[in-house]
Amino acid sequence: MKKWTLLPCLLLATVLAAQTNAPVPAGTALMVKLETTLATFSNRPGDPFRGTLSKPVVINGQTLLPAGTTVEGRVTKVSEPRRITGRPTIGILPEAVILPNGDRFYLDATLTDTNIPGSDVNDEGQFKGNGHDRRDTLETGGGAAGGMLIGGLIGGPPGILVGGLIGAGSGTGFWLAKHRSAVLPAGTELTLELNRPLAMTTPANTSNPTAATPATTTTTASANSGGK
Repeated sequence: MKKWTLLPCLLLATVLAAQTNAPVPAGTALMVKLETTLATFSNRPGDPFRGTLSKPVVINGQTLLPAGTTVEGRVTKVSEPRRITGRPTIGILPEAVILPNGDRFYLDATLTDTNIPGSDVNDEGQFKGNGHDRRDTLETGGGAAGGMLIGGLIGGPPGILVGGLIGAGSGTGFWLAKHRSAVLPAGTELTLELNRPLAMTTPANTSNPTAATPATTTTTASANSGGK
């Protein structure tokens, strides 16, 4: 009787364990609040970044990744070209999630969106900063106005036209020569999408504390043999 009573309990425990270790499906969106400011003028490829889940990941009514779960990764690309050659770019690679209990799991995900207005993310998961803003308009307009003023003082009405053209040209050249920076401030909301299921079965431990035990035992035994 005890065996028949125990069997359903074991089956139930097995089912519950399987549900607990169920993977997070590919395509699942992770909402991550960035804790590290990333910028094209201060970061380099290889620099680490860190964030936390702002929303839990719930699958079939079960919370697989609670809010506050840590997400870690590194910068893969930093590009700050001149305006004429493209937009500033920050590439990131999410690499791991760390649960509140300390368990660490490998993460394969791609950045798909941010909450920064006027920016976008390309198909490779790279953040693209603004290429043109109101300050640029003021700079080029200011160059034309300054040229017109100087031209008018020197050559009268004809000088205004010539000075305006020269000022506009110099302002445009200055604008094209400048570098545009991209910044992902701390607090930015990142949307990451899983490229493959996130297995929650085997933590990605980087150390094995029992690995040194056999070597220690062997050394002690050798020392005792030498003493004899």
